[in-house]
Amino acid sequence: MRTFDYSPFYRGTVGFDRVFDLLNSAAGQSSANGYPPYNIEKSGDNAYRIVMAVAGFAEAELNVTQKENELLVTGQAAANGQDEKQYLYRGIAGRNFERRFQLADHVKVVGAKLANGLLTIELQREIPEEKKARAIPVVADAQPALTH
Repeated sequence: MRTFDYSPFYRGTVGFDRVFDLLNSAAGQSSANGYPPYNIEKSGDNAYRIVMAVAGFAEAELNVTQKENELLVTGQAAANGQDEKQYLYRGIAGRNFERRFQLADHVKVVGAKLANGLLTIELQREIPEEKKARAIPVVADAQPALTH
């Protein structure tokens, strides 16, 4: 893995610390394992969806948590003493996992569902009214201009 030195950018910028932290985080995640596999979809102008393949996990074994701009999805397989099967081949991974996603500002989790071995997490960007663009009306001055 290649690391980048962002110190030259710190000298000329103010308030961009979070951007550099996100870049470092993204660079670190690229070397992580690919389990469980997932898709990120854009489902509307301000709507997104993360679909994760979590075959073998029950609802109670999955946890979806949003804290500020980070989404954490974990899977903890329940210890089952009855699972004394002898596998000839085991291609379905049932191991515990932790997957982190960095979310943009104002992106919120609006729902999560498990169906057919797929965990679908619905996300929505909700921009506050004070952050949205607004038109400023131009009014004409009611008093006539002074003439010389």
